[in-house]
Amino acid sequence: MSTTTENGMGGPWSTSREKTYKKTTSSALKGAIQLGIGYTVGNLTSKPDRDVLMQDFYVVESVFLPSEGSNLTPAHHYPDFRFKTYAPLAFRYFRDLFGIKPDDYLYSLVNEPLIELTNPGASGSLFYLTSDDEFIIKTVQHKEAKFLQRLLPGYYMNLNQNPRTLLPKFYGLYCIQSGGINIRLVVMNNVLPRSVKMHYKYDLKGSTYKRRASRKEREKACPTYKDLDFQDMHEEGLYFDTETYNNLMKTLQRDCRVLESFKIMDYSLLLGVHVLDQSQREGGEPGQAGGDGKRPVGQRVLYSTAMESIQGDGKAAEALTTDDTMGGIPAKTHKEEKLLIFLGIIDILQSYRFIKKLEHSWKALVYDGDSVSVHRPGFYASRFLKFMSTRVFRKTQRKTSCWLCVSNHVARSFKTD
Repeated sequence: MSTTTENGMGGPWSTSREKTYKKTTSSALKGAIQLGIGYTVGNLTSKPDRDVLMQDFYVVESVFLPSEGSNLTPAHHYPDFRFKTYAPLAFRYFRDLFGIKPDDYLYSLVNEPLIELTNPGASGSLFYLTSDDEFIIKTVQHKEAKFLQRLLPGYYMNLNQNPRTLLPKFYGLYCIQSGGINIRLVVMNNVLPRSVKMHYKYDLKGSTYKRRASRKEREKACPTYKDLDFQDMHEEGLYFDTETYNNLMKTLQRDCRVLESFKIMDYSLLLGVHVLDQSQREGGEPGQAGGDGKRPVGQRVLYSTAMESIQGDGKAAEALTTDDTMGGIPAKTHKEEKLLIFLGIIDILQSYRFIKKLEHSWKALVYDGDSVSVHRPGFYASRFLKFMSTRVFRKTQRKTSCWLCVSNHVARSFKTD
C-alpha cells in the first residue's frame, strides 16, 4: 500500500452518465466497493487514535487489488482495480463523532448486500443504500470529489462546533480505478428511511424558474417534485409547533451561513412527507414497495435522524426519536392531517465559480434574475431561507396536541405483527 499527499483527484469520470451499465457491471462495482472499503477500514484499526492534523486532510492511501490476490489483498472475481482512500484519519474522526464503530461500519457496508436505488438524481450519479438503511454510497464527479477534499478542514471545524446539523454527514471518500476509468464515491447519511413510505418527496431550492417535475419524473412510482409542485400541492405549507419550528429554522439558518462562508450554492432541501392518516387507510404498512415495513436492526448513528439533527434540547430530541417514528418530525397540514417529516440539505458540493457566475449572468438577462436557481451564495442562502420559513414550513398559531398523543397515533399506524 502506498500513501501520498495530493491536491488533485485524477482525470474526469463520465461513466455514470453513459447508459452502458449492465447488471454484471453493477455487481462488479458493488463488489469492488465492498472489497476496497473492507480493506481500508480494516487497515485503519492498526493505526492509533490521535488528533487530526492539517496534513491528514490531504493524505491519499492507495492499494492495488489484483483478481488473483496478493500477500496483502484477497483474491476476487472482479477485474483488477486500485482502491484509493482520501483523508482516512479525518473520516475516521467523523465516524467516531457520530458514534459509528469500525465493526458496525464494516458490517453495514461490507457484510450485507448493497441495494442499488432505481431512482437516481438528475446528475446521473449512482446510488447504493446499505441494508440497515443508515448509509448512502453516491458516485460523484471529479470536481465534486476535489471540492469535498478542499472543504474537509472547514467541515471538520463546523462538525466540532455543531454535530447537530442538516448538512450532509460524510463518512468516507474513495476512488476505484480500473481499465483507465476513475469511479469516485462518497459515503453519506441516508436522509429518507426506506422503511417509511414517503407519500410526497420534494427537492426544494427556493427557486421558481423551471422548478417543476418533468412529465417523465411524474410517471415514476415515487416521483421527486420541485418548488412549484410543492406550492401547488401544499399551498398552505406544513405546520409545526412553535418550538419545533424555531429549532428547525435556527438549524437551517446556521447551516446556510456555513454554506455561504464556503461560497457554496445550488444546494437543495430533500423533503420527505409521510402522511399518518393515509398510512392507516392503506392498512398501516409503513414500508415502501419491496420492504416489510420493518427497519433492519442496525447500529445507532448519533444525530442521524431529522428530529435529532435540528437544534434543540438533546434529551427532548432523543425522547421523540422512537422505532415507531423513525426520527421523523411531527407536523400537520392546514386540514389537521398528521404527518412525519424527513429532511436534509443535499448537493452541497457546488462552489460559485466562474462557470456558475457566467450561467447566472446569462439567465438574468433573459429571465428574472431573482427566480433562477443559480445565484451568488449570499443571495441564494437568503432566498432559500425565506422560501423555507414562509412557504414550506409554518408555525401553528395555537397550542397543538402533546407529542404523547401523536406518538400513540404513530404507534397504532405503524403497528405490525
